[in-house]
Amino acid sequence: MDHTSTAAATTAAPKTRWYRQLYFWVLTAIVIGILVGWLAPATGIAMEPIGTTFVNAMKMLIGPIVFLTIVGGIASVADLKKVGMTGLKALTYFQVGTICALAFGLVAINVFRLGEGVNADPGAIKTSDSAAKLIDAGQHQEWWQFITNIIPTSVVQPFVVGDILQIIFIAVVFGIALNAMGKVGAPVLDGVQRLTGVMFKILGFIMKAAPLGAFGAMAFAVGKYGVSSLSSMGGLIALFYATSILFVVVVLGSVMAFLKLNIFSMIRHLKEEYMLILGTSTAEPALPGLMRKLENAGVKKETVGLVVPTGYSFNLDGAAIYLSLAALYIAQATNTHLSIGQQLGLLAVMLLTSKGAAGVAGGGFIALTATLATIGTIPAAGIMLIFGIDKFMSECRALVNFTGNAVATLFIAWWDRTLDADRVRRVFAGEAVDPLPVTAPGHLEATDGSGAQPHKEPALQEGATGVEPSLPARHPAYSETA
Repeated sequence: MDHTSTAAATTAAPKTRWYRQLYFWVLTAIVIGILVGWLAPATGIAMEPIGTTFVNAMKMLIGPIVFLTIVGGIASVADLKKVGMTGLKALTYFQVGTICALAFGLVAINVFRLGEGVNADPGAIKTSDSAAKLIDAGQHQEWWQFITNIIPTSVVQPFVVGDILQIIFIAVVFGIALNAMGKVGAPVLDGVQRLTGVMFKILGFIMKAAPLGAFGAMAFAVGKYGVSSLSSMGGLIALFYATSILFVVVVLGSVMAFLKLNIFSMIRHLKEEYMLILGTSTAEPALPGLMRKLENAGVKKETVGLVVPTGYSFNLDGAAIYLSLAALYIAQATNTHLSIGQQLGLLAVMLLTSKGAAGVAGGGFIALTATLATIGTIPAAGIMLIFGIDKFMSECRALVNFTGNAVATLFIAWWDRTLDADRVRRVFAGEAVDPLPVTAPGHLEATDGSGAQPHKEPALQEGATGVEPSLPARHPAYSETA
């Protein structure tokens, strides 16, 4: 194998022309999809299989990638206590972030009070069949279920249904066991790391079809739901978007400033992932790309592997803003008065119910219904008042959730004192950086038995993107622009 010198490794690769970059084609596909759905609704609705097929293909890889990344990260560390502390720090940060997001929504709807004057009669509200299923699911959901449901009934089931929380549980247990096996587990760990590289290579193939997926999803959404709902509920949609943007800039921006990083630089660096979320209305397809880019920025593999997937279930800032806004809007629209104490109680319940339907289709409405059913003072049928505009808010929820998880991972890395802020800053700015060091699989080969350190191979540089893929010991980054 040819060794790459430091000078060669830091040489900036030729910039890929803008019309060959993934985000450009995804954005173009989104615009075309909007036009098709608007001008030819029937044709737009017929494009649904294209969007769902792409999203399903991405979801197919999320479970294995999350499992392999967490197992590889935990099994590779020498001190498992650090992994446990990282998990506790992440859960603490997630709760604080959720409280801030919920508070933002409560303040916004209390200031503008958009529901006043609607005077909706809960008994006269007609519930559609699709909404009735979500209401029923929410009313039969207990606040503690998200804890008991973490443990799966079989090893295979979580991968079949795509339950990220259960996959995380299995991966953590497997990683700890593999770590405890010592040198006997080294071949298994090597296989895990090589399989991770294979999964990211497959992901690179599927990402080539991202523009088609974005086109199909957007054409269907606009064709089916149209823009009629925007005229009647435009105020609530605008308030949700404005509150979300303010939360990202003020709260998440402040966290980034504390880390001496710029949130807008991070957003520019993750532009491909943002376009993918905007086109598909879900943050799940962007999870592998976020993990890859944060790891390339210098965040430790075990931190990325643990914090990012867990955040997708526990750190839902966008969903929290939506829940508090929607619940108070329904209360105002149905003339249900809530005191400050009752609103704070509502916030406390949402801290739990917001996590109860993570990763479930219609999870936002299920969580909202579960919240209203737990409180008992706000009629659950009132969710029909906002059912028609939910699609127009789903993209914003996913974008804020995604941004919150990126910032959370950087903060937890800083908390663990493993964040190289200078490297992160340079990567976010698009500058050339040294390739990450590659070690032999796991902590088990810290020495070769003679007391000497093992030989380390330098990572190769991926020419067209400026992203340094690793040898099998670390999963290779795929190229989105090749």
